[in-house]
Amino acid sequence: MWILLLAVVGLVAGVALVLGLERRYARPILVFALLGLVVGALIGSVRVVPAGHVGIIDFFGRVNPNSLKSGINFVNPLARVVPMSIRTQEDKETMIVPSKEGLTVELEISALYHLGPEQAAEVYKTVGQRYQEILFVPQLRAAARGVTGGSEAKALYTSAREMLGQEIQKHLQELVQNRGLVVENVLLRKVMLPRTVSDAIEQKLKAEQEFERMKFVNQREEMEAERKRIEAKGVRDSQAIVSETLTPQYLNYLWIKNLEQNQNVIYVATEANMPIFQSVESQGKPPSGQ
Repeated sequence: MWILLLAVVGLVAGVALVLGLERRYARPILVFALLGLVVGALIGSVRVVPAGHVGIIDFFGRVNPNSLKSGINFVNPLARVVPMSIRTQEDKETMIVPSKEGLTVELEISALYHLGPEQAAEVYKTVGQRYQEILFVPQLRAAARGVTGGSEAKALYTSAREMLGQEIQKHLQELVQNRGLVVENVLLRKVMLPRTVSDAIEQKLKAEQEFERMKFVNQREEMEAERKRIEAKGVRDSQAIVSETLTPQYLNYLWIKNLEQNQNVIYVATEANMPIFQSVESQGKPPSGQ
């Protein structure tokens, strides 16, 4: 606007000179117009690209393949600079997708992506600034339906859906990487199965969990039985060893040693090597049988 305004002023001053207007009026007007034209051109060549954006130089329909970085840039004052965001963006979609069994599943999906700075000019030239709804969203829906169509409904309902999200991300990246978009992550936020299907899956999962629990219980019981067998074998071996050493002489020895520990018993050896025992409390009384 400034450039056009000053150009008009300069044109008027030139026409005035041609028509013979006095120089003392025409020359200052011309000088002012030229000076303003230079200042306007300098001001018009300064463009500021916001943070997180790149600037696309559009010179009357001709797009410069080299985009401008964020900050202050100097460009042709007649060119238009279009900012395009390279920040991480999120797209949330709710769609009806098929499963491997032919069931229809309501899926809420969230995708994180950003525009590659190097391909921003090409995307602007071939797709435009509405690349999200024109390019990304249809490819996201196609990738989601392609992956879920080859997976069972149970996978969408269990922890395996994280792996499905990774598969969707990989498939989506293959579809959009040549168009300048970078997929950061794909998250399956919510899965809604038909009521009858979800009940059947829950019952099946409960049965599988019960089966795994019974396997664990059986393994534990087998380990406990093995422990008891080992313990019984140890006791049997110990008793066999002890029984081999229990001779009559050794038993008499143990008996005498235990009697010596009793303070109320007196031990008297005889010539026949047969002990006579008498309780201290019974002294003064004739031995029984006498």
